[in-house]
Amino acid sequence: MQEQLIDLSGDCARCFGLCCVALPFTASADFARDKPAGKPCTNLRDDHRCGIHARLRDEGFTGCTVYDCFGAGQKVSQVTFGGRDWRQAPREDARRMFDVFPVVRQLHELLWYLTEALTLPAARPVHADLRRMLERTEALTRGTAEELAALDVPAHRQEVNVLLLRTSDLVRAGIGGKKKNRRGADLMGARLKGADLRGASLRGAYLIAADLTGADLRGADLIGADLRDADLTDADLTGAFFLTQPQVNAARGSAGTRLPESVTRPGHWAA
Repeated sequence: MQEQLIDLSGDCARCFGLCCVALPFTASADFARDKPAGKPCTNLRDDHRCGIHARLRDEGFTGCTVYDCFGAGQKVSQVTFGGRDWRQAPREDARRMFDVFPVVRQLHELLWYLTEALTLPAARPVHADLRRMLERTEALTRGTAEELAALDVPAHRQEVNVLLLRTSDLVRAGIGGKKKNRRGADLMGARLKGADLRGASLRGAYLIAADLTGADLRGADLIGADLRDADLTDADLTGAFFLTQPQVNAARGSAGTRLPESVTRPGHWAA
C-alpha cells in the first residue's frame, strides 16, 4: 500500500503551485488573509515554492498545513497539460488548468480510498469490484482538460461510495464491541474522553474540538470526519480506516496516540 499511496501524495517539485493559485481561501483561523480563486497567493515564489513554508502555522496559514492534493497537482501539471507552466501559458489555458485541478483532486482522493480498501483483508468479497473502480477512476484522471471539465464528479463519487460503504460494513463487522453509528453526527466539542468507539461509523461526523483523549477508535470508519482541533492524545486509532493525512494534521495528538500505518505522526503534535 505504501508505494501506491506515495503516488497519491502531493509532489510539489513536479507541480506548478496549483493549490496556491487555483483555490480560494477566506481570512479566518485557518488563513491570515483572503485570496480569490485563480489568483496566486502572495507567498508563492517564482519557482512555485512557498516562501513561508517552514513558518506557515506561525504566519496564520494553518489551513495550508492540513491540505493535501493527493497527487492531483502533479497529474494536472505533468499529464493533463504536458508540463506547461501556467505562468507562460495563454490566459485561457491557465484558467482551464485552474478549473480542472479541483476535479482531479476529487478523483485522486477517491483513488486514495479505493487503494486503501484493497489492502483490507475483510473487504476481500468486494476486492474485484474495487479494483475495477480503481482502474476506471484512474482512467478518468487521464482524460483531456475538456473531458475532465465536463465530468459529473458527484455521480462518480456516488458509485465509488457504494463500494466504500460495503467495505466499511465488512471491516467493522469483524471488530469486537457494540457498533456505534455516528455517521454525520454533530459531535463538535463533545466530551468523548476514553469513549469506546471500536468499529464505529464516524463517516462525515463533525468532531471539531472534540475531546477524544484516550478514546478507543480501533477499526473505526473515519472517512470525511472533521477532526480539526480534535484532541487525540493517547487515543488508539489502530486499524482505523479511510483516515487521511490532512485529517490527522488538523487534529491534536501526542506520542501516546496510536495511528494506522497509512498515516504519519505530524511534527507539530506534542512530544
